[in-house]
Amino acid sequence: MLISYKFKNFCSFAEEAEFDLLAPRNKVKSRFPDNYVETETGYDILKTAVLIGENAGGKSNFINSLFFLKGLFENNKTVHAYKNLININHLGTPSDEKRCTLQEFAIQVVADTGAVYHYNLYIDEYCIVREELSYRNDKNGREKVILFLERESLDVKNVENRITVSVNYNICVKNSKREIEELFAQPTFTKENVGLFITKLAILGDEHAKEFVNWMNDRLIAESQSNDYSLYREWQNVEEDIRIIQDPRFLDILRMVDYSICDIEIDEEKPFRNSRIIRKTKDGKSFSRELKGDSGGVREFFAWAVQLFRVVYEDKIVFADEMDRVINPILAERMIAFINGKKHRGQFIFSSHNVLHLDLKNYMKEQIYFVTKNRDNLNSELYSLADFPDVRYETAKIYEFYMKGILGGTAFE
Repeated sequence: MLISYKFKNFCSFAEEAEFDLLAPRNKVKSRFPDNYVETETGYDILKTAVLIGENAGGKSNFINSLFFLKGLFENNKTVHAYKNLININHLGTPSDEKRCTLQEFAIQVVADTGAVYHYNLYIDEYCIVREELSYRNDKNGREKVILFLERESLDVKNVENRITVSVNYNICVKNSKREIEELFAQPTFTKENVGLFITKLAILGDEHAKEFVNWMNDRLIAESQSNDYSLYREWQNVEEDIRIIQDPRFLDILRMVDYSICDIEIDEEKPFRNSRIIRKTKDGKSFSRELKGDSGGVREFFAWAVQLFRVVYEDKIVFADEMDRVINPILAERMIAFINGKKHRGQFIFSSHNVLHLDLKNYMKEQIYFVTKNRDNLNSELYSLADFPDVRYETAKIYEFYMKGILGGTAFE
């Protein structure tokens, strides 16, 4: 499960943004016994969280930062910061003293084995600056370093408008196997052949590196590619999706959008377009309709239901951008109740414009986040409702506080 995530200098976020899913230590937890999971490591971790904020405030950038980080683990491509993903206020000419292309990412997770991993990555426009992996066996255990890598020197040359990069790294690996030593003993790495070192360590068999890399690849899902999620799913690899849609438990999830739905005829070539939804009336008559001809809400929910399945039945950690964009607020509340009502170790974090989520009857303050943008420098900021100590659970009008601008995250004039 995800404990915390931090990042810096990514798109509209100039300063460090911190997001965590730790349940509070106070008595508030007793009011929300289904909202969190007690882990063997001593961490009580929240199952859900919602991000509220104005249009173009930075919600998608937050989720895209995770999408970018996860992508570095999925292949062995060169790792560096892309200029279009660096905060605009940190860019300038190469001679500009204020120019800063260094991006930082830090993620802390509880893996399947119960180990608590802490991973840090620092990159700039050229390559990796620093990479670290450490772990502990429980919340109060001593943190042990698995991998520490730091750039010692950087040589950038521009010959005939072609930039070449040579790098020297200081590398410390806990498990000093001969093949690891041989791999990391190379004095120079070029820009073209340096991916994440942790993925190399995993390939070479280090158990901790494998465990963390597998978590990033298999557990974490960040969906932030399209304003129409149902259309986006149409051109994805659907083999795993079909397996889920065929599961009877998927139909139970889908019926949350319309209880007259009684079956699905799956089209294996285009399941998110040509599958037929079968409904039954009270008098027993049934009729079917292709998904592409159904309502926008049904099409959208059909696609998101696959991710809900992964959260509840496969313990995935899903970050969803504007999940309830065309979904009824009551259905959105039903989805959260469904996640909270099941025993699992998945997590569902989503951005939304639905201010009805500002409800301290269904959420702890720690589960409600805001993203707001500074009107002067256009930098985004991420913070939790828990940062407002004057807002109490007895306060029934969080929605009104937000609409008046007291909590931030509303469009500036």
